[in-house]
Amino acid sequence: MARALQAIEKLQARVSELQQASTEPIAIIGLGCRFPGGGDSPAAFWQLLHEGRDAISEVPSDRWNADAYHHPEPATTGKIVTRYGGFVDHLQAFDANFFGIAPKEAVSLDPQQRLLLEVAWEAMEHAGAVPERWAGQPVGVFVGISSNDYSRHLLQRPETDIDAYLATGNSHSAAAGRLSYSLGLTGPSLAVDTACSSSLVAVHLACQSLRNRECDAALAGGVNRLLAPEFSINFSQARMLAPDGRCKTFDAAADGFARGEGGGVVVLKRLTDAVADGDTVLALIRGSAVNQDGRSGGQIGRAHV
Repeated sequence: MARALQAIEKLQARVSELQQASTEPIAIIGLGCRFPGGGDSPAAFWQLLHEGRDAISEVPSDRWNADAYHHPEPATTGKIVTRYGGFVDHLQAFDANFFGIAPKEAVSLDPQQRLLLEVAWEAMEHAGAVPERWAGQPVGVFVGISSNDYSRHLLQRPETDIDAYLATGNSHSAAAGRLSYSLGLTGPSLAVDTACSSSLVAVHLACQSLRNRECDAALAGGVNRLLAPEFSINFSQARMLAPDGRCKTFDAAADGFARGEGGGVVVLKRLTDAVADGDTVLALIRGSAVNQDGRSGGQIGRAHV
């Protein structure tokens, strides 16, 4: 009888341990971002929010000719009802050598992958994590990414211009894989495409992976670049875009949304590990969930964190 009671107590303790592990808070220990309006760091982005600045601007000339494509009537074929959006500067700027990428390969590298590398590195710096010390460690990479403007641009060239880097430079899976490869990270590495909720779903999956002990830390976030007018034409035809380029959520004046670009990455650890390692805990993620609305007015996955 005594042995049976001891066995029951051990099983109960194990069940409690597993239940606690499945709901353990996830610590955010680092941030990196590039957002419209000059939000090129967590501090700059916070200042933008604090001041209530409008980060929407006209379409930059290095994307497409807003004058040529704009028309106030959304039903006009081949045109866009708005000339505005959220854009991040320095589209062409990238230190390929810093990341060990040859100049020839960098030409075929999607600006989304370039931005992801930069922001992830900045997030690790913000967390006080030394990349060399994370090499070979079970650190996961979870990237929300869905646009493919650059690959479509490259494929418009003559077939003789296709090089050895087109596929790896533009596939979404390679965006996550390149980050893991560059930093030598050995945890799960995957790209997530659930449209607007991609980055939230990536964070959700990172939290689940940490709680399941598939990795000891994780880089999670999302990236997007707007390079070509075609999808804006599509969204305009579907009456999805606000003519003034401003979202008016839950407002009677709501008339569409504004397209935007940028990148954001968070560095995550289990709370107990973050405390044990002496990390600065910026915030906690206590729970998250993913769902789909089924037969509703939309077909996009939803995430709640």
